[in-house]
Amino acid sequence: MALSHEVHGDGPALVLLHGVGLDRRMWDRCLPALAARHRVTLVDLRGHGASPAAAPGVSLAELAADVGALLSGPTHVVGFSLGALVAQRLGLDRPELTASLTLVSSVADRSARERAAVARRQTLAAEDFGASARAAVDRWFSPAWRAEEPGLVRNVLDTLLATDRASYLACYRVFGTADTELWQSLPRICAPTVAVTGEGDPGSTPAMSHRLAERIPGGRAVIVPGARHLLPLECPQELAEVILTHTGTHGSHSGTPTGTHGSHTGTHPGSHPGTPTGQESPRS
Repeated sequence: MALSHEVHGDGPALVLLHGVGLDRRMWDRCLPALAARHRVTLVDLRGHGASPAAAPGVSLAELAADVGALLSGPTHVVGFSLGALVAQRLGLDRPELTASLTLVSSVADRSARERAAVARRQTLAAEDFGASARAAVDRWFSPAWRAEEPGLVRNVLDTLLATDRASYLACYRVFGTADTELWQSLPRICAPTVAVTGEGDPGSTPAMSHRLAERIPGGRAVIVPGARHLLPLECPQELAEVILTHTGTHGSHSGTPTGTHGSHTGTHPGSHPGTPTGQESPRS
């Protein structure tokens, strides 16, 4: 399936994959730093943004194959949430295309209790999509961040609400189950991998990132203090530094040791997912 996408910058190839219910605009705050050192492809996954709809029963392998069809050679693959699961599948199915993997806010090996919580959220989305979207925003934004950037909260909610309902449910089913599908195969991933999440992420927990780092040969975990789920929006500078360090294009220092905690300033740029791509917004 031909995905809607755009390309910025020059250098080693890098692709950015968003989470369920969002679109490629969620990377706008990271893009300036990444495009300064990479040829960056921003993608709308199937069922999201300007890409074609996702049919019921769509598989993780299909979502990964969509992305693989865009890549012409070894590419640094950065995936957020659902995008991180797509990145893992791509690393397994098309290792020749994955120069490295950066798994941002990724779930892994959910417990029975965690799987049940995701199933309840999927049921709510099917029964009351608006309530489901508002609950997601409540999980993602702390009260302090919500007060600081109410416009961003509104824009994220609007993006969720604009997603095709059937596509959302099809992709959310993948998000809710694919970590179990992937778990046994993760030791076969050969791409250098870093898993990064926020210290306060209630769904993609620090324990999950550490499990990924332990499961994938040579994997590393980076935990961002004070952050929640939306790392590309909440702390884009810190996340971009993790990505560039991992891809070997950071200009100042070498890789972060396994298990080392990232930094978090507690401030956020004054932009939103609709900020014109490629423009860096000032910090508030």
